[in-house]
Amino acid sequence: MSWVDKIVPSIVRKENPIDRRGDSGRDSAIPEGLWKKCVKCDAVLYRPELEANFDVCPKCDHHLRIGARRRLDIFLDEDGREEILTHIEPVDRLKFKDKRKYKDRLSAAQKSTGEKDALIAFHGSLNQLPLVAVAFEFNFHGGSMGYAVGEKFTQAANIALEERVPLVCFSASGGARMQEALISLMQMAKTSAVLEKMKQAGVPYISVMTDPIYGGVSASLALLGDINVAEPGARAGFAGPNIIEQTIRQKLPPGFQRSEFLLEHGAIDMIVHRRDMRDTLGRLLGSMTFYRQE
Repeated sequence: MSWVDKIVPSIVRKENPIDRRGDSGRDSAIPEGLWKKCVKCDAVLYRPELEANFDVCPKCDHHLRIGARRRLDIFLDEDGREEILTHIEPVDRLKFKDKRKYKDRLSAAQKSTGEKDALIAFHGSLNQLPLVAVAFEFNFHGGSMGYAVGEKFTQAANIALEERVPLVCFSASGGARMQEALISLMQMAKTSAVLEKMKQAGVPYISVMTDPIYGGVSASLALLGDINVAEPGARAGFAGPNIIEQTIRQKLPPGFQRSEFLLEHGAIDMIVHRRDMRDTLGRLLGSMTFYRQE
């Protein structure tokens, strides 16, 4: 055994050279990605157990970030779900270039995530209640909102409006996409306008804020829900705390912009643990739908 093998913990080695059960003597490989480290408490977690716990650390209860498809997979009923609006794709109208061309950044993000852009939309049900659900993919350009995100959200809301079924949005975004400049900022007005139509028509919209929510998304669709929900410890605001501290030259209070702080100051309506999200939103939507039908 080399000196490296002696100091590296066995749980992070790719291979275990000795079968400790003593029944085979053959090398047994530990599959890549079998372990995950909690970013809050540094606990090393067994991935299957973590996934069974809805990707919430069993040691400190920290809600780890999850992808858009994983989030909708654990939220929607298994039967009858269907992805919609897959034809909507980003467009580089400005031929934007900084250190890299925008189209190259899009291609890289599409390749790494397997998504066309930072929002996916599904038509499905929750406890057999039909609805439309959308979720942001933070790994795609930080979940930033450009034309494709704004257009897909707007069309998803229009489908909910036409069918008179609730809309649920899981947001995770750094804000408007700078590579699309004014086009990205226009999405704030567009998404806000369709949500006002839903409100006037009495069609429920629940916004669920995950970590993080900033910029143009927080200033539009994320905080315009009939009920605004957040996961524990999620950060939400327009500008980040570091920028605010530099601007006002004052130290911000502990937990500033965390969901617990926002709930205490009336910015959101409730905090819901990820394992309780289905049941809680199911009850809320059932009540809202029944009330509005009356």
